[in-house]
Amino acid sequence: MLIRLLRSGLRPYRAQVALVVALFAIQGAGNLYLPRLNADLIDNGIAMGNARYIWALGGLMLGITVAQCVIAVIALYWASRISAGVGRDLRARVFASVQAFSWRELHRFGTPSLITRNTNDVQQVQLFLQMALTLVVIAPIICVGGLVMALSVDVPLSGLLLVAIPLMAVVVAALLVVAVPLFRSMQNEMDRISQVLREQIAGVRVIRAFRQSQSELQRFDAANADLTAVALRVNQVFVLAMPALMMVLNLAGVAVLWFGGAVVSRAALPIGDLTAFLSYILQILMSVTVAATMMILVPRAVASAERINQVITTVPTVTSPRRPVTPAISTGTVEFRSVTFRHPGSERAVLNDLTVGFRPGETTAIIGGTGSGKTTLLGLIPRLFDATAGQVAIDGLDVRCQALPRLRAAIGLVPQDAFLFGGTVAGNLRFAKPDATDAELWHALRIAQASDFVAGLPDQLHAVVDQGGANLAGGQRQRLSIARVLLRKPRIYLMDDCFAALDAATGTRLRAGLKAATASATVIVATQRVAAVADADQIVVLDDGRIAGIGGHCELLAGCGPYREIVVSQLGAEATA
Repeated sequence: MLIRLLRSGLRPYRAQVALVVALFAIQGAGNLYLPRLNADLIDNGIAMGNARYIWALGGLMLGITVAQCVIAVIALYWASRISAGVGRDLRARVFASVQAFSWRELHRFGTPSLITRNTNDVQQVQLFLQMALTLVVIAPIICVGGLVMALSVDVPLSGLLLVAIPLMAVVVAALLVVAVPLFRSMQNEMDRISQVLREQIAGVRVIRAFRQSQSELQRFDAANADLTAVALRVNQVFVLAMPALMMVLNLAGVAVLWFGGAVVSRAALPIGDLTAFLSYILQILMSVTVAATMMILVPRAVASAERINQVITTVPTVTSPRRPVTPAISTGTVEFRSVTFRHPGSERAVLNDLTVGFRPGETTAIIGGTGSGKTTLLGLIPRLFDATAGQVAIDGLDVRCQALPRLRAAIGLVPQDAFLFGGTVAGNLRFAKPDATDAELWHALRIAQASDFVAGLPDQLHAVVDQGGANLAGGQRQRLSIARVLLRKPRIYLMDDCFAALDAATGTRLRAGLKAATASATVIVATQRVAAVADADQIVVLDDGRIAGIGGHCELLAGCGPYREIVVSQLGAEATA
């Protein structure tokens, strides 16, 4: 999985990778050439007392070393640029995939996990690539080249590698078998830490109000302790592995001196060649050790690559059709044709056999108790998820046959939980229309009954808005969300209980302003409040996912039991008289 992910990620950087490999190959050749020069220096310079030869060869060795340093700096620079570029591209791919997810995929992965995958997991893969380009590229060059040079010096002594390298391979294999599951578990524990932390930050007022700070601290400590325990087990594995590798490396050096000393004593091998041979053996084993050191990063990178790949290979359940069809006439008519919706794996349907139409120039109110399916009904229109059975049609054409960008461009949604982005008031409003003028912004704010409080802010349109609109009241956030949709001027308005945080007077003025501003559009309002639906052109009553009644206020009072119960519960029995 890791190799496949890196192969696709490195495709745009093939020329830079080739340059890095070439530079490290030159550096490796220099590393292999220096022991040979050192052997000549000992045998033909020091042993012979030839000072001129020593100075000449020493100068050459110094020049090679300086050139290696320059090459290493250039190679490291490009390796860093490549790894940073791949990390940037991976984050962009993960983000783009998440942007295309429907509600089902978002619920499956969860927000904390998606954040961790796009930050920590990408960072682990980027770190591995950085180390791979700087260490692993040169390791095979040194290993193969050192083996050739060692054999050219003394073949029998090279047999020591037949013992040392398999011993190192056993240590590395054991390291991988044990560490990969541990690193996968560590990433899952990081997801849990992220989830607990997000909940505690978002719900800090609830936690304090119910005096649960101590219990939340204990919950965080438990998650933190689990992550620490996994990290300690990982470190214990490497505490044993690295000394084992170094022991094999040092024992190999001792063996070379032991057996090589005997060969030198018989005058069968010059002392300079023995020194060069020892250097080659140590370079070979050091390259294996470097590769083994990389194994510290491999398990975590593999686990992270799997998690990243799960996101970028997930096919969203809601996608644009390959051959989208455009309606002949764009009026904003919405029809539900025997629509049923059931969550995956659920035995009970949220919506059952809904057949209803919503026409331009009319305001339709969807009313029902909590869990009756109002929000689900609205979510089916812009295809936040698709119907299990039946059809949702806009302008006479099934929404699944229409291109998603065009479909959603015709719809303005005010969600139940008003969300504002960090920035300014103007920036949040221009999210719907980037080129909107200040005059257009104020016009939308006046209709949404938000102009007064915005005018009272220190910087008015340029007043700072915290992430999520945390520095604004609930009613202010809702009115800004409504103004944002009004600025877009869509053909279809979907308003999901967006008057809940408003007082009665403000709500009345807002509904009156909306009626004038959306006179030619299709407006669908989901609410639990009777006061918000009494003046609607059409009221649809949902009861346990089914349509209990359709009509006007007076008509439903007379003939729809569930609607009458809602009115009595909110306004009293006298309201039905």
